[in-house]
Amino acid sequence: MAESKRRGEDAVDEHLDEVLDDAVDNDSLDDEDAAAAAKGSTALRTKSKDDGDKTDKKATKGGADDRPGIFGRIGRFIREIVAELRKVIWPTRKELLTYAAVVVIFVAIILTVVGLLDLGFARLVLLVFGGGQS
Repeated sequence: MAESKRRGEDAVDEHLDEVLDDAVDNDSLDDEDAAAAAKGSTALRTKSKDDGDKTDKKATKGGADDRPGIFGRIGRFIREIVAELRKVIWPTRKELLTYAAVVVIFVAIILTVVGLLDLGFARLVLLVFGGGQS
C-alpha cells in the first residue's frame, strides 16, 4: 500500500482535538449548573461565542440574485473535482499490476467454480428428466 501520508491530515486531527475540547468544556459547564441547582441556588450560565446571535446569512444577504450562474456553478463543480482528485493516493505501477493480477486470478477461479456447477446441474437435470433418449 502507499505509505505516504495524506496532505492536510494533521490539520484534520487538530480540528478534531478542538471539537473534543469544546465538548469537554460544555460538559463541565453542565456539571457546574447541575451542582448549583442541587444546592438550591439559581444557576447562571455565561454566554459563549457560539451562543450569540445566530442569524441566517442568506436572509441578511438578499434574494436569489446572489446565486452564481450556471457557468459559475459548473466551474466550482470542476474545481471541487480537481481538489478531490488531488487528495487521492494513487497506486504505483507495481501496486496497480499486483491488484490487476489478483482481480484476474479471482475472476478466473470464480468462473471455473460457476462453470463446473453449471455443468454438474445440467447433467443432473438430464439424468433426472431423461435427456431425450427414446
